[in-house]
Amino acid sequence: MTLSVVLITHNEEANLPRTLESVMPLVRDGQGEIVVVDSGSTDRTLEIARAHWAKVFAESWKGFAAQKNSAMDKASGDWVLQLDADESLEPELAQEIAAMLRSQPSVTGYWIPRKNFFLGHWIKHGGFYPDPKLRLVRRGAGRFVEYGAHPTMKVDGSTGRFSHALLHQAYPTLRGYIDHMNSYSSMGAEIAAEKGHSHFSVLNIVARPFLTFIYNYFFRLGFLDGREGLLLHLYHSAYVSWKYAKAWELGRRK
Repeated sequence: MTLSVVLITHNEEANLPRTLESVMPLVRDGQGEIVVVDSGSTDRTLEIARAHWAKVFAESWKGFAAQKNSAMDKASGDWVLQLDADESLEPELAQEIAAMLRSQPSVTGYWIPRKNFFLGHWIKHGGFYPDPKLRLVRRGAGRFVEYGAHPTMKVDGSTGRFSHALLHQAYPTLRGYIDHMNSYSSMGAEIAAEKGHSHFSVLNIVARPFLTFIYNYFFRLGFLDGREGLLLHLYHSAYVSWKYAKAWELGRRK
């Protein structure tokens, strides 16, 4: 069976080489293909994609779920592996996937654990691992549904699980993390407002972030991840506050 690796990109020259190199054992020599849907990159993203023999498509931004579904629709392989540009495969995961492709699995999709890195440090605790993601499905069996910055894939049929992980180099710098959380909190605010959280709430803006930090840092053992764990959970709690404050701001505009 053949594999299609699909990605959406926008100015990903720093991440893309690592990601594409990790999947080459699965697609080289006619075993599969790489499909990249790009939304206006101005750096070397397209050059890097074409150097790895990817099929490149340029499309305007439609939202995370719609963009990912558009990339999956262009796949021709028997199985489709959807990756973000800052995710790569552990060599052992590539071997697991290759073994699956040689077999006759009865399932429709596979959950893959994910190792999240913050400032170059693997965050093992505080709810950040194993962080399973449904990313490998039979072509045509899975679709993403919109949920802010973190769309979720839904699949028709049974699923299995792999043992080895995706490597998520999400936040190599504090500036990048804060910029992302600012963007994600705006998207989360829209969802929160739709759920009726558009009033000013000390519980949501002050107490909920504080309790989030206590729960993840102490009860879920986030403190075991050292200085990086402390910073991550502090700033994640700030994100929670921003989200509900922005939801209130949205409510004021109506």
